[in-house]
Amino acid sequence: MWMFLARLGLGLLFAAISYALSPRPKSKRPEAAGLDEFDLPTAEEGRPIPVVFGTVRVKAPNVVWAGDLRTKKIKEKGGKK
Repeated sequence: MWMFLARLGLGLLFAAISYALSPRPKSKRPEAAGLDEFDLPTAEEGRPIPVVFGTVRVKAPNVVWAGDLRTKKIKEKGGKK
């Protein structure tokens, strides 16, 4: 019985030492994704327009209009009520 308790105590001791000596990850504040981080289609003058037949995936298509690409900051407070 005492051998079991000794091994258990030794295991807990080693676990505490390894936890205390393990490196901690350095956490940075998350940043919002900007429009420059997305791979969006481009619209350039003089760029050739591919002619496709059927269902084909076109890499880097040339688009004329993509909609309203503005961002709006969320202004809400969190916490206890």
